Amino acid sequence: MSDNNTTSVVSKIWSFCNTLRDDGVGYGDYLEQLTYLLFLKMADEFTKPPYNRKLSIPKEYAWESLTEKRGAELESHYVELLRELGKQKNILGQIFTKSQNKIQDPAKLYKLIDMIDKEQWSTMGTDIKGQIYEGLLEKNAEDIKSGAGQYFTPRSLIRGIVKCISPEPMKTISDPACGTGGFLLAAYDYIVNNHDLDKEQKHFLKFNTFYGNEIVANTRRLALMNMFLHNIGDIDSDNFISSADSLIADTGLRVDYVLTNPPFGKKSSMTFTNEEGEQESDDLTYNRQDFWATTSNKQLNFVQHIRTLLKSDGKAAVVVPDNVLFEGGAGETVRKKLLETSDLHTILRLPTGIFYKQGVKANVIFFDNKPASKDPWTKEVWIYDFRTNIHFTLKKNPLKVEDLEEFIDCYNPEKRFKRVETWNEGTNPEGRWRRFTYEEIINRDKTSLDITWIKDKSLADLDNLPDPDVLAMEIVENIEATLESFREIMVKLG
Repeated sequence: MSDNNTTSVVSKIWSFCNTLRDDGVGYGDYLEQLTYLLFLKMADEFTKPPYNRKLSIPKEYAWESLTEKRGAELESHYVELLRELGKQKNILGQIFTKSQNKIQDPAKLYKLIDMIDKEQWSTMGTDIKGQIYEGLLEKNAEDIKSGAGQYFTPRSLIRGIVKCISPEPMKTISDPACGTGGFLLAAYDYIVNNHDLDKEQKHFLKFNTFYGNEIVANTRRLALMNMFLHNIGDIDSDNFISSADSLIADTGLRVDYVLTNPPFGKKSSMTFTNEEGEQESDDLTYNRQDFWATTSNKQLNFVQHIRTLLKSDGKAAVVVPDNVLFEGGAGETVRKKLLETSDLHTILRLPTGIFYKQGVKANVIFFDNKPASKDPWTKEVWIYDFRTNIHFTLKKNPLKVEDLEEFIDCYNPEKRFKRVETWNEGTNPEGRWRRFTYEEIINRDKTSLDITWIKDKSLADLDNLPDPDVLAMEIVENIEATLESFREIMVKLG
């Protein structure tokens, strides 16, 4: 497909999105309808030459059933189609589960169908289809009202993390809280771009590499479609993104890599109606025999779960909030056990202002699982402070992959055991890359990994204050983080 053609498809998709927004249809709703229709159109293309495949979509609900109708007849048929396809098996049922028509004007629905019908999607480059879809997902994440930001990790951060992990072909990869599929897709891109794959490796990559969990139906649907458009899985293959809560039980799955950003918000809770008919919420504690500590702190549970998902030589990179690094009680137990049973070799302290959900102070922890041993596996922890005196905002100064290059060089994916500190007490006290021994960490209060050493310039030097909009954003981030802490206290007080 030529560049001009590509540009025209992208602009059509976007301009129609803007038309629908005038009717009150947000990016999220547009994305969903686009997902249903694109899936059916591509399925239709696969039943024709050169593919000639038999697919499990009932004939009365196939693509042509939509192109033949207009007006109220189209609308009622579309509603029935969504309901019936949601009852099917495999990816088909998962794409259409709990689906609803959000385009109330049948003329606009027909126009959207017609626009999709005019393109040949199955022959369009994976990168183009992916670019269109990822663009819409990002726009949806930016829309604060939709709340979709909590399921969307900035792609630049994901790509930086994947570069450090450097996944290899013929290995398995899981994201137990996969959102719209960002980590899985970045791993796919990395493998395709850095390895000359043979036929067996390509087949394994498409059908056997990826596993995910996403409990929110709408988000899972977007993840499945995102993967499908990037050529992962197939229109009638098994569903590789489970709707199960990954924390509830050990399914026995063991993988080579876990790459994930588990949901923010510390508590796992469920809401129920009491005898007086009032809504109450109860903290969920997962009673897992394979966990080191029982806690209702969701992130600590995810860290424990991720360790159980790994093969004995598996590697993990996990985005965690600050509380995982310093919290006492269960937090201390989990940190000590993680340092003992795995090689927790790297922590990247992230700046504020990079996530779509505000008030998040987060880090990436990198650890390699190890077989049982009487001595602790972690010998030293390397910390890169990418937070102090660093300022990003989502609009004016978003995080780019290039901003992570210094960290990636320090991480040294090719020769991890040949790392060199940039910090030096005498010559470079502002160095961001510093090594701490196991003994230094284990002797810290509560085995805290919440370590900083660089002076915060904004506290000491008024001439070095960041721009007012960055300052304002940081104040919002801090207020949001404080509110989150107060909510925790309120929950504890009932």
